[in-house]
Amino acid sequence: MPHDDATQNVRYLVFDCEAVADGELIAKVRYPREELTPAQATRKYRDEVLAERGDGKDILPYTFMLPISVAVAKVDREYRLLDLTVLDAPKFRPHVIAKNFWSGWTHYGKPTLVTFNGRGYDIPLLELAAYRYGLPLPLWFNVDDRAYDQARNRYNIDTHLDLMDLFTNFGAARLSGGLNLLAHLIGKPGKTTVDGSQVQDFHDAGKVAEINDYCRCDVLDTYFVFLRSRVLLGKLKLDDEQKLVAETKTWLEERAEAIPAYKHYLEHWGEWMPPE
Repeated sequence: MPHDDATQNVRYLVFDCEAVADGELIAKVRYPREELTPAQATRKYRDEVLAERGDGKDILPYTFMLPISVAVAKVDREYRLLDLTVLDAPKFRPHVIAKNFWSGWTHYGKPTLVTFNGRGYDIPLLELAAYRYGLPLPLWFNVDDRAYDQARNRYNIDTHLDLMDLFTNFGAARLSGGLNLLAHLIGKPGKTTVDGSQVQDFHDAGKVAEINDYCRCDVLDTYFVFLRSRVLLGKLKLDDEQKLVAETKTWLEERAEAIPAYKHYLEHWGEWMPPE
């Protein structure tokens, strides 16, 4: 059974971020002569992005965002889930979230960070938050080390394993469908009622807890995709992966009444069966 990590060695941190707009920064940088309120500046920028993208989404660049949710799964060397938490609950303050994330990574001895598209969004978001709040990160920005040993080196998968890099051969191919598709391929919920483009509206409506519930579910999808990727790489046998999936399902069931996100996740759970 998955268990608490008090005496366990955390080898991986599987995590995901959600962010909301810094309206004051947007007003200052993008519309300095228009005297817009933060809310007005955010709305105007979202409308511009919506028109530009043409896909019905208005997700702003991370440079204008603040982390409002970081969910982290602690995983041991045998790929067993030890714990899953959201940082700075229930206040969810961006500066505390950023501080807790980076100090946690150091505290656990620099475990491998596991993300889906974390190199393109989550990590830069948290790096910029550290810059904004004056947090020193010498172990992460170890720029004096050899190129491959630098934590931020794109190909240093011991420090950061971005599953999107793995499945796209570092951008050589396009993974249409993303994490949602990878989750559905192995019978996991994927996106259900919320996606990243809705986070700002949830935040504006005061639904910060719901954002963090959604973030937990994304981390669970990422964890299960991570497990299957270990099978793909020959680092985990399929039977052992299926045992870990079953154990984790039981772990979620034991906590579902206390944490609504787990109940929601289980309600959309699907089973993966190997072909006969």
